[in-house]
Amino acid sequence: MKTNRLLYVLLMCGATVATLPSLAQRTTDSYVAANTVELAESDFPEQSVMAETDSLLAMYLAKTYLRVDSSCQAADVNPQYEAQHYIDRLQRLPAVVELPYNDVVRQHIDRFTGGGRRAVSYMLGAANFYMPIFEEALEAQGLPLELKYLPVVESALNPVAVSRAGAAGLWQFMPVAAKQYGLTVNSLIDERRDPIKGSQAAARLLRDLYSLFDDWNLAIAAYNCGPENINKAIHRAGGERDYWKLYPYLPRETRGYLPAFIAACYVMNYYCEHNICPMDTQLPATTDTVRVNRNMHLQQVAAVMGLNIELLRGLNPELRRDVVPGASADVALRLPAAEAVRFIDLEDSIVSYQPDLWLNRRAVATPADDPATGGSRSAKARGKRAKHGGKAAGATRTVTVRKGQTLSSIAARNGISVATLKRLNGLKGSTIRAGQRLRVK
Repeated sequence: MKTNRLLYVLLMCGATVATLPSLAQRTTDSYVAANTVELAESDFPEQSVMAETDSLLAMYLAKTYLRVDSSCQAADVNPQYEAQHYIDRLQRLPAVVELPYNDVVRQHIDRFTGGGRRAVSYMLGAANFYMPIFEEALEAQGLPLELKYLPVVESALNPVAVSRAGAAGLWQFMPVAAKQYGLTVNSLIDERRDPIKGSQAAARLLRDLYSLFDDWNLAIAAYNCGPENINKAIHRAGGERDYWKLYPYLPRETRGYLPAFIAACYVMNYYCEHNICPMDTQLPATTDTVRVNRNMHLQQVAAVMGLNIELLRGLNPELRRDVVPGASADVALRLPAAEAVRFIDLEDSIVSYQPDLWLNRRAVATPADDPATGGSRSAKARGKRAKHGGKAAGATRTVTVRKGQTLSSIAARNGISVATLKRLNGLKGSTIRAGQRLRVK
């Protein structure tokens, strides 16, 4: 059992770095340079601020721990400012990544602070859950902390967001990139949806992209469209490496990606200036993880431990079908901290609780008799073996219990039900011990 209290840390911290360029190095000139591009109509990232807010608020964490702040009396009006106000505010942010202002950035700021106001309110509240996780992952790789705002653009802070192209999670990993960075993706588990593991993988990917381009604007753009598309844009631009000069040569959505990131940095810090009230956050209890090496279903955990199934799903978004496939590889199951020890005590009971109902994958399937021949091939084979001195169909068979085995796993391995196994051995409870011999036929 490994304690991990990262998931719910108290407050979102402002981005700070040890060494920052002076404000004199990031002056209004960046506005002029950035605005020399020939602007095209920008595409907005698919999962960005205009994501359906009602579906975000329907998630368990949001339903349970986020509330509209009734004490916030700001008028629901979005003030408009002169360009210089936006320039000055962006330059005041303690950032390593260049955050210039231009008309494309302004379009995204207006989108956040206009039609996306409700989503921003949600994200400001949900930031209390996720930003500390992002910051720790970025710190571990020595990266600028303002990159924590990328998931605002990528997923609107929705851990189960899935794009049309198949990208998933807070950081929107594609399956190939996920596996390259050590995330398990299969039919039952999708670690892209795990906030901690997904953030750690994203930080390593961002580190590698920066090592490739030595420029944060290009690294961020490459996170969206892949380094090969950035290299093609550089080639078409005659070797130019300034993002804003590459702008016309980039894929359409990528043109809007960096401006959307800059706008996210702006709105997550200057929401008050636009009369946006963060949702009030009541932080959940701390959590803990337990290692599970047997198959079980979250419904079994919920029933035996008396826990809310939605709570378990909210704490374990990587479990795609509520199945914990511990028999394949150890799985970390996240629980409220106070329940971790009780889970260990109840694990055998959990695994034994209605396995035929929740875990219906048979280990052995016996073909039905063929009506055309009067019997199945397997039945004939058994009869033939019996005729030639093989084991008779009714012979008794026993197995020796190995460490870690349960009635459920033994029954499944031998193609019988738990009830049959208990009847054959005269068992009333579910307790067995290593070395014990059990009749399975």
